[in-house]
Amino acid sequence: MGNKLAIDTRDLVVRRGRVDVLRGIDLAIPEGGIVGLVGPSGCGKTTLMRTIVGVQRITSGTVTVLGRAAGSAALRSEIGYVTQAPSVYDDLTVRQNLDYFRVIVGADRDRTDRAMRTVGMADYADRLVENLSGGQRSRVSLAVALLGDPPLLVLDEPTVGLDPIVRRDLWRTFAELAGGGTTLLVSSHVFDEAEHCDRLLLMRDGAIIADDSPAGLRERTGTDSAEAAFLAIVADNPQEVQS
Repeated sequence: MGNKLAIDTRDLVVRRGRVDVLRGIDLAIPEGGIVGLVGPSGCGKTTLMRTIVGVQRITSGTVTVLGRAAGSAALRSEIGYVTQAPSVYDDLTVRQNLDYFRVIVGADRDRTDRAMRTVGMADYADRLVENLSGGQRSRVSLAVALLGDPPLLVLDEPTVGLDPIVRRDLWRTFAELAGGGTTLLVSSHVFDEAEHCDRLLLMRDGAIIADDSPAGLRERTGTDSAEAAFLAIVADNPQEVQS
């Protein structure tokens, strides 16, 4: 990993009404590698990702991405963001979707074919998105995020609802991207995916309760899986996870 920070948050708080959805998040994520944001549904993962992308209003604290304030216009082509729901048009083909978004991000024409090859969708270039499977749609959404060759990818539960083979192939793609220098922040509530990450952020009730490598977490807790490590940390620190 590089020495520069891809993501830097300081005492980040997001409040909705009287509820703190994010409670003083401090993160320093260097450039390069796969960082997993893992925790149960509703713990604040999506809200944290939205603050990093710059589409979530924060209550207090700071969020710096690639050396700039989150939400800066200069970051629009620097971050690839994949939401939980595929963000592509059903009535367009795969190629038409990518060409449309390529123009928006100002990417070169050859990026369409490169992005399709990267996610394994080149053979489906002329197929309507409405005729694709859920896993294939997820791949097209990822291809859209890759069009501008962004140094940072923020992926919100990209494998949810997918079959094991598709999930395996997507994680292989993520590893290849990380090997090329891209920083990936990938959220999941599926703990067995944690082993694919270089670093894990375990989240609960709006707080990061652990930050370590998968091996480090297992060693620290004397457990044999990320899920067991999470449960052990929750049991040892009940005051950290009160709603």
